[in-house]
Order: sequence, then C-alpha cells, then structure tokens
Amino acid sequence: MHNMSKHYHLLVWLDHHEARIFDFNATEAERTTIHSSHPHDHLHHKANAGDSGHVAVDKAFLERITHALAQAGAILIVGPGMAKKELVAHITRAHPDLASRISGVETIDHPTDGALIAFGRSFFKTDDRMHAQLPR
Repeated sequence: MHNMSKHYHLLVWLDHHEARIFDFNATEAERTTIHSSHPHDHLHHKANAGDSGHVAVDKAFLERITHALAQAGAILIVGPGMAKKELVAHITRAHPDLASRISGVETIDHPTDGALIAFGRSFFKTDDRMHAQLPR
C-alpha cells in the first residue's frame, strides 16, 4: 500500500458505508475511498431488538481507515452520523498516538468532494494559526 499522505492535513468524511479521505494542501487534493466490508448491514435489523436500528461500524473498516490516516500530521473527521464518533473511539483505543493528531470532529451531512475540501482548508487555516505547525 502506498504511503498516502503527502500533505500534512487529512480530512475524513465517513458514514457506515464508506469513508472518503482527502489528502490536501492549499492547491492540491487527492481522494481515497474505503468501503465498509458490510455495506448492507443497516438493512437487517431484528424487529424486536429494541434498539434505534444503529449497527456498529465494522472494526475492520475502522482499522482500514485508521491505517490510511497513519502518516497525517492533523486529521479532521466529519460525517453525518455516529460513524465518525466510532472512528474516534477506535483510534483512541487502538492507536492513541494517532488520536493526539485529531484536530476536530464535525457533523456534516453528504456534501460534494469540493465542498469537503473547501471546508477542510478553511478549518485548517484557522487550526494552524492556533497551533504553529510542529516539525515532523
């Protein structure tokens, strides 16, 4: 697997089906998409389970996303539902060194790639002023 992160900043948008990872700087952006290995789990709820119909994100999916983030200097995790919180919990539990590089977690619905990249650039412009970038 190639080392994905050429740039310091990564934005991850995810739901329970896929993760879109944007590796970007001020002028360039690359997207990698990682699909859940169980894209249809959400269709199969037991009627009497008494839960909200929430299916936990597949751990292997979370680990594949985490692996793609490993070289990032700063990570912004966004998405519409609970998947982003499960990713943060997974990283915190399994990869605490990476957890310290999560700069933000934001709720964003289903925007276009361009909107996500613009959001990420704007977020990190502010974030980088707040913490001068550390040497790598």
